[in-house]
This record gives sequence, structure tokens and C-alpha cells, in this order.
Amino acid sequence: MLFLSTLSTPKNEISTQEADPGVRVSKAQILFVPHGGGPLPLLSDPAHQKLISFLKEISSKLHQPDLILVISAHWEESTPIVFGTGEIPLLYDYYGFPEEAYQIQYPVPGSEEKALDLVSVLEGAGISSAFNQNRGYDHGVYVPLALMYPEAHIPVIQISLMKSLDPRQHLDLGAALSPLLEENILILGSGFSFHNMRAFDWQNPQSNDPLNDSFQDWLISVCTESSGKQDRNEQLTNWESAPNSRYCHPREEHLLPLHVCAGLAEDNAEKVFDDSILGKRSVSFLWR
Repeated sequence: MLFLSTLSTPKNEISTQEADPGVRVSKAQILFVPHGGGPLPLLSDPAHQKLISFLKEISSKLHQPDLILVISAHWEESTPIVFGTGEIPLLYDYYGFPEEAYQIQYPVPGSEEKALDLVSVLEGAGISSAFNQNRGYDHGVYVPLALMYPEAHIPVIQISLMKSLDPRQHLDLGAALSPLLEENILILGSGFSFHNMRAFDWQNPQSNDPLNDSFQDWLISVCTESSGKQDRNEQLTNWESAPNSRYCHPREEHLLPLHVCAGLAEDNAEKVFDDSILGKRSVSFLWR
């Protein structure tokens, strides 16, 4: 197998029972989450309280993975590049926040061995890839994980998006990760199902937005009710045809981690979060 399986080791619509930490599992879990606005979830921002609670609680619904693979909206390269060296300092890739935002630490271990294995998997699928040992984890990685796994004890590797922002290429990237499906790995797509910076309502975090609602409803239907993987992928390939798509995503980098997750997943997802963040409805999906 590509990766070793040794098991070590919040309201919303999670219907599954709490994971038993004594149960040894090997099947991958695939999760797409919103990571919030910059470092704000780690600063106890009031407009992020529902997201904070969700991220703190969701890990108890998952089997503890041996490895976490993150696809973050905040890393783009010409081809998929893999990083996984934990001792490199974090990237504080945001600006204009309080000083404490630039003192956040998440000393998670990486795994150069697993990162190189992943490069080999991608190359074997005909996707050019390489290992980057110097980049550092961006906030799309450490913001959700610091809430999900505050102990920072599970090795993390990260793979970039592609600068093309082509939806089919990102679905294909997910499909190329299929050797991971039978391993005890958490694949975490870290983005946002709504990401229009000018439309976020920082002053009224509970505001209504029918334009966004129509897109979120479409996305929920595609991810949870498609007739099969081919149907889902065709709709995600043509996501710009969805209601108000470009209002919700003037640029699609925060949506594409979902495409990678969907390209890997075989079945329909479970909606595990559907609530307001910064005044805009946002959703999260879990495949297992």
C-alpha cells in the first residue's frame, strides 16, 4: 500500500455516530470545509463562531487518520506540487490583522517520505509533479487543522492547485489520488463554497443573500444527490452554468479544492455544515 495504516488518533447535520478511537480502519475520509477569513477562526472572531464550533466538533465524527493531505485554495502552481516538511515556518499569508495573528504556531509534523510517494502516484497517473521542501503551510492548512486537531500530532502533507483553474483538470487530479482511497488518510479540501470578498458582510454576520442561496442549493444537490460520479463531475465541470456562480466565485480558487475531493470520491457526499460565515451561507461535505 502507498501509505501505512496505523491508527492512533462539532452542530450541524452530521448524522453518523462518534468514531471509536479503538477501531482500526483503513478507508480514506474526504472532507471539504470552509476555512474562514484569514486567521479569524483562530482569533475567536464572533462572525466565525459557528464555523469554529463545527471544526472543533467534526474531528470527533471521523476516524483518526494516520496522515492528512490538504488541498488549500491558497497555493497554485503550473503543475501539482507537493509539500510536507513540518519544521518549515508557517506562512502568514494574510495582512491587516492583529499582531497575534502573526504569532500563531501549529508545529505539525510533515512526512517527506509520504510527500515523495504522492509525487510518484501523480507521475504514475500521467500528471507532472514535484516535491517542494521549503514552502511552509499556508493558512488554508493550519487554520482548520488547528481547530480540528489542536495537538498537531498527525503528519500533514499539502498539494497545490493548478494555475489553470480548470475544473476538469482538478477533477482529474482528484481521480489520480485514487490509490489513497483504501488508506487511513484524511483528504481535506480547504476552501470556501462562497468567496466574493466584496460581498462578505463583516458588519451583519446573519444577513440573507438569495443569490448565494441559489448557488449553495445547487452545490448541495450536485454533491449529495447526483445520479452517479459521472453526473456529479459533469455538473462540477460546468459549474459556471450554476445559478449566480460568478457572483459567488469571481475567481474559483476557493471552489476548486471541492473539485479535487469530488474527483476522488466515488459516492455522494453528506452535507455536514450549512450555516453563515461573515454573513454568507457556506457548506461543507464529507465523503467516507
